[in-house]
Amino acid sequence: MKKDFRLSTWYINGVRNAKLELKGYCKTKSKIKIFIDGVEKKYENRIILDKEYVVNKIKGIKTDDFDIYVSLEKKDKIVEVYYDQEVFLKKNVSLFSRMSFRICVSGKKFFSKLKRLPKIVVKTIRLMWQRHHFLVPPRMMKQYLRSFSNNMENKNVDELFYNPLVDNDYQKWLEENEEKVIYQKFDYQPLISIVIPVYNAPRKLLEECLDSILGQSYDNFEICLSDDCSTKKETLEVLKEYEKKSSKIRVIYRKKNGHISEATNSALTLARGEFVGLVDNDDVLDKDALYYMVKRLNEDSDLDLIYSDEDKLDYDGKRCFPHFKPDFSLDTFLSSNYFCHFTVIRKSLIDEIKGFRGEYNGAQDYDLFLRVVDKTRKIGHVDKILYHWRMTEGSTSSGGSHKNYAYDAGKRALEDYFKRNKIKANVHLIGSPEMYRIEYLYQKEPKISIIIPTKDKARVLDTCLKSIYEKTKYSNFEVIVVDNNSSLKETFDLFDIYKEKYDNFKVLRLECEFNYSYLNNEAVKMASGEYIVLLNNDTEVISPLWLHDMVGYASQKHIGCVGAKLLYPNQTVQHAGVVIGVGGIAMHANVSTGRNQYGYFGRLVSVYDWSCVTAACLMVKKEKYLEVLGLDEKLKVAYNDVDFNLKLLKNGYNNVVLPHVELFHYESLSRGNDMRDDQIKRFKEETDYMCDKWKEKLLSDPFYNDNMSYGYAFRLDKKSEE
Repeated sequence: MKKDFRLSTWYINGVRNAKLELKGYCKTKSKIKIFIDGVEKKYENRIILDKEYVVNKIKGIKTDDFDIYVSLEKKDKIVEVYYDQEVFLKKNVSLFSRMSFRICVSGKKFFSKLKRLPKIVVKTIRLMWQRHHFLVPPRMMKQYLRSFSNNMENKNVDELFYNPLVDNDYQKWLEENEEKVIYQKFDYQPLISIVIPVYNAPRKLLEECLDSILGQSYDNFEICLSDDCSTKKETLEVLKEYEKKSSKIRVIYRKKNGHISEATNSALTLARGEFVGLVDNDDVLDKDALYYMVKRLNEDSDLDLIYSDEDKLDYDGKRCFPHFKPDFSLDTFLSSNYFCHFTVIRKSLIDEIKGFRGEYNGAQDYDLFLRVVDKTRKIGHVDKILYHWRMTEGSTSSGGSHKNYAYDAGKRALEDYFKRNKIKANVHLIGSPEMYRIEYLYQKEPKISIIIPTKDKARVLDTCLKSIYEKTKYSNFEVIVVDNNSSLKETFDLFDIYKEKYDNFKVLRLECEFNYSYLNNEAVKMASGEYIVLLNNDTEVISPLWLHDMVGYASQKHIGCVGAKLLYPNQTVQHAGVVIGVGGIAMHANVSTGRNQYGYFGRLVSVYDWSCVTAACLMVKKEKYLEVLGLDEKLKVAYNDVDFNLKLLKNGYNNVVLPHVELFHYESLSRGNDMRDDQIKRFKEETDYMCDKWKEKLLSDPFYNDNMSYGYAFRLDKKSEE
């Protein structure tokens, strides 16, 4: 009987007018009965629409989770929960017990914060020293105080998930997820040539590099080394020793130092493989690196380039800073060389583009990859850490300041990419290491239609409209306010003020049941702009160039939706991209992160591709909006923007977020909380509709990484006690 019923948690909210909350699983909810002091009570049953529910729904597994609320009166004392006439819970809920419970919970929260306090203080002090040597500008002090406060409140994240960028957390995750590989024999076993330029590499590091390759579980490979006229005796000794040690190793000794591009090209002349793997002379390959690359090729033999996830080896040889990468994402790649290591490329393609170019030394890999992307989009990703990038003094893996010339070379490589592809764009170096921002250019401002659904809340709407008209440095736009059932005089007075003041202000009045999709679709029909902006009435523009930057991206052939970084009034992030599958159907990433924080590998400062961006601020070309038939009107409130983004992805477009475009978002001030009791049924229906419509698309996000948690974005799951 117990396997049919599981009570996972119980909780008492309040003291005098309290509610008892019960969560769990049962096969038949109708068999649950609740008695208070011997009298059967009616209860509310909510539905837990989490990730587990979505997965089970898509896979056709029937579940019957429950989230029951029972109202308690002051005089109530004993609660009994029965399932199929068997008692599963019996609790004293008297007024004294409720007070004791509340004190206990508050005490746990206090001591939990106290426990986290030293760690957060040390982290804050370290950051203040590293960034400012304690000479913190007054304008930054507020940011540190907000960050400190947020970290104190964010206990569940630390308790339930590992932070991949915290050394101890990553080490624990590695221990818990050590994989035992069951090797399979492949029908297709291409020869892979590992190409390594060498210059004055220390004996120990070069030996570790070569040993990691010779120890590969996949055997059909060769190692092609090019010594770039090394002056260190130990380097030359290692090369001679390993030439004798294995017939797989061949070395070319250059007579003149030509730097990394020329040295790598020399190594390429030795390569006989169908594919080439790029490795630095002091780094380490995972023993199954080639195995997983060939496994991917057996799944899709047409691939021309494959890259993997990677991490770093610190000065003590300890693994740290894992980079769990998305699948091929063009705009992400144009912001930084996230392919990096470990990369395997078809040899014929490298020959076609004539190898590496010396004028881009420092960013020679990036330049090569950009020219490969010119020729093919058959690019695969292995979401496993197959490469360990050593942090040595003077290496870019140690930090951006060591090789500033490399970032300038990367900028020039990007400029050459846009020139080759006849795209007018400026490339800007941004403050983060090896990150670039693309400014797409146009000769004439295309017209933009900004659509804002609203219902009363004149002050909220006025804040939004003022910010558009007073801050926007873009002239060719119109504003269409979609009025849905407003009734207050102040609202209509506001409309009249803006109509009189601005020729490009319009009001579309629609008296009907609230349906966000329908309201926007109707407004698009009357919009005269070439580009559409969907904008919430509870937003406020911060960035004057928001339309200029967004329309530059939206005008690119391959781009669908363009989103922005939205901030809460307390200067923390409300939206900077949406991950499919986190928490259920989808969830905003980086919520409550500080405005100026970096994000996981620059996601809060650099342009990234995402599966979805929120329609609270979204730009799209009108032609593409109509191509996918706009917003789905069956989704009246929830998920209509997620569905819209997925339709554009399905049609081959990318969706991007521009984190340098910022707006405040006061979130749902006009309509209120979407999860009121009377809306639960509708929310479930829309959840089920999305599960039926998109099925497997909701199980994995290609712009995320399956190693990451689907419970909390950009964290790693802790192994459960079960």
